[in-house]
Amino acid sequence: QVQLVESGGGLVQAGGSLRLSCAASGSISSINAMRWYCQAPGKQRELVASITSTGTTNYADSVKGRFTISRDNAKNTVYLQMNSLKPEDTAVYYCNADLWRIGVLGSWRYWGQGTLVTVSS
Repeated sequence: QVQLVESGGGLVQAGGSLRLSCAASGSISSINAMRWYCQAPGKQRELVASITSTGTTNYADSVKGRFTISRDNAKNTVYLQMNSLKPEDTAVYYCNADLWRIGVLGSWRYWGQGTLVTVSS
């Protein structure tokens, strides 16, 4: 009924840029926080950036100053602009969202399927 679909991953050289998108669709009443996570091989999934419904952002120290999270509420979409990419950024990137579903009480958390970002040196 509700799904998040990421796009924009790919192969890029160190120092390059990518823009990830995550679009939420389905019976959505409103979306609260939206987040980007990454999971590198052999590592735990970790939070990269988050953005609240009012636009407040937070970033992991490792990406601060390089990545920018934003959202387009009209499109139910969250973006991650990734600049100055490093090989260490190589990972599968997942978006998630806390949202209110139409006709359902409470906030529900959904995850996207992930998009692979590979940064070559």
